[in-house]
Amino acid sequence: MHKKLFIPGPTEVREEVLKAQSQWMIGHRSKEFGELYHRCVSKTAEALKTKNHVMWFTSSGTGTMEGAIRNCVATDGKVLHTVNGAFSDRWFKISKSCGRQAARVDAEWGKAIKPELIDAELAKGGYTAVTITQNETSTGVRQPIEDIGRMMKEKYPDVLVLVDAVSALMGDWFEIDELGLDVVVASSQKAVALPPGLAVAVVSQRALDKCRTVPDRGYYFDYDAMLKRYDKDHQTPTTPAISLLWALDAELDHILKETMPGRYRRHLEMAEFTRAWAKQHFALFPEPGYESVTLTTVANTRDVSVKDLNAGLAGKGMQISNGYGDLKEKTFRIAHMGDLALDDMKQVTSAIVELLGL
Repeated sequence: MHKKLFIPGPTEVREEVLKAQSQWMIGHRSKEFGELYHRCVSKTAEALKTKNHVMWFTSSGTGTMEGAIRNCVATDGKVLHTVNGAFSDRWFKISKSCGRQAARVDAEWGKAIKPELIDAELAKGGYTAVTITQNETSTGVRQPIEDIGRMMKEKYPDVLVLVDAVSALMGDWFEIDELGLDVVVASSQKAVALPPGLAVAVVSQRALDKCRTVPDRGYYFDYDAMLKRYDKDHQTPTTPAISLLWALDAELDHILKETMPGRYRRHLEMAEFTRAWAKQHFALFPEPGYESVTLTTVANTRDVSVKDLNAGLAGKGMQISNGYGDLKEKTFRIAHMGDLALDDMKQVTSAIVELLGL
């Protein structure tokens, strides 16, 4: 039996998109592939209203997080990581594993990263870049990316801003170009509503210029190599996941038809409904005013067995997510991202109420 997914990735994929993957295979050095990839790049830029470089990699989001570090931070540079959950902590660990000089500032899990926290550390000087996990999936916290972006432009215009929007891009909304964000990365299996396997990097010109000065930036995620091949014939340096790009091409048509303002409104409507439900029956884990637009992390104030709850939901053809890491059983997460709608959120929350006898 198919289980409708209310987890923060992989998310539900529409049947039309699943079928798009079944088109006949084409050569990745063919003119037809160049046209397909060019459509995906162009439509992504159009949806995000960005003039920055769009690069789709065959990868998970973690790969493009590593790519951002390798391209934008030389071994003699220094990167500041803002950490308030499992995935922002992962980015710090990635930098360390790449041999970069990585420092961190931490906020308590459930709390947001505020501009003043970043400001206090960057004021010490010496930093090449700062990383922001715009939507921390482990805690359901949305960082105030707009306030952070404005502060960075005003006070630290020479520091590159690298953003993990893995669980938010194409669901939540923020102005990439206006905020001066240099690299924004995301993956296909969350708000983009595709199967896993693709990841995107939206790269500013100054990040690309910086990349070209970094001698040890690696091979697979090299922005310069990616762009040179794209400029030559709209292809990629290495073999891409062609079937997934067919699906992306179809989904981007759907996104453009809905429009990003419409898509954002739908996500916000689902978020507000789910938050209100959580407050009525449990409590919200994130700091008030900083809740994610694409998933709700619920504090398990009733001490229910989330494992057993999910087993009950499976019998009804649905699945939510337990808390992440140390938050397992202390929280549970209900995703409202991708192509889900308000009626879906009413369905899953009603099922939880019935199963728990609330």
